[in-house]
Amino acid sequence: MLEIIAFEAKYKDVFRDLNLAWLERFFYVEDKDHELLNDCQTHILDKGGLIFIGLWNQKPVSCYSLLKKGGGIYELGKMAVEVKHQSLKIGQQMLAHAIALGKRNQWERIELYSSTILKPALHIYRKFGFREVILENNSPYARSDIKMELLL
Repeated sequence: MLEIIAFEAKYKDVFRDLNLAWLERFFYVEDKDHELLNDCQTHILDKGGLIFIGLWNQKPVSCYSLLKKGGGIYELGKMAVEVKHQSLKIGQQMLAHAIALGKRNQWERIELYSSTILKPALHIYRKFGFREVILENNSPYARSDIKMELLL
């Protein structure tokens, strides 16, 4: 059973390590990743963002962040699930949690950046109502070739 909890400082290494493992598996770690993962307090939390940790039988196995972009707009990112727990639909539960949080707080929208090589992830985003929008030229990640948003 998955329990999703708000970030606590004791999970900073878990947040970093889950994301590094995912990035190294599919892409490479960019400067922006290092910035967010090595000091999530300064670059996410202190700027009004949020981080959540997914516990499976009390063990941290997943995470995601919401970066505050202004107004009621948040960027979903740094979502990762430990490899051996990926068949349990944990990512979908984390995504549903983020959407419910946004609706509860009456946010305008949630945005995300992804890559078209991640077909299963894109399928899930679409299943949850995200739609593709124009990717700006100065995307924060070199690996991103698609931007999606969910209007809340």
